[in-house]
Amino acid sequence: MSTIAVLGNGRVGGNLATALTKAGHDVTSVDRAPGAAASAARTAQVVINATPGAGSLERLTALREELRGTILVDVSNATTDGPDGLPADLIHPGSSLAEQLQEALPETRVVKTLNTMLFPVMTAPGALAQAPDAFLSGDDAQAKQAVRELLGDLGWREEWITDLGGIRTARATEAAILFVPHVIRASGFAPFAVSIAR
Repeated sequence: MSTIAVLGNGRVGGNLATALTKAGHDVTSVDRAPGAAASAARTAQVVINATPGAGSLERLTALREELRGTILVDVSNATTDGPDGLPADLIHPGSSLAEQLQEALPETRVVKTLNTMLFPVMTAPGALAQAPDAFLSGDDAQAKQAVRELLGDLGWREEWITDLGGIRTARATEAAILFVPHVIRASGFAPFAVSIAR
């Protein structure tokens, strides 16, 4: 059992918090109340960033001391929105939110995952007609192993999890968000994930 703080209690954060609680973890879900994130992060072994990506860097940099030594699981994508509210462009082209977080929080172990799918798939990967992929990006092998185990608790089979390498590889998975608005416009808001056919 891990002590987990989920920052953000919208659809993504709420979904993850519920599923991880059902899996037996001690989960605290945090809204934007002043001081709530700092209190939760201070006692957590794992912090999940499910806050809107556009403001994540500033929000998490303010928790530098609380996040020292912690595993930070970043599931957000930092984008600007188009007129229809769907992602339009990357905020960190040539980089990624995960890389920016790791640079700003050098004593925090950042792992990027679950950002290449619509949120229902994060906790129900087996519900898709084809096997999805969950990608891992991060510089710390032990942190990635811990996150791999959490993914298993969310229903991800071992063969569906691909370790892409260091945190720099997150720029590839974050760029995949640019598929999302086009897929939604073409086929509606049905659960889907980016996967690699083998």
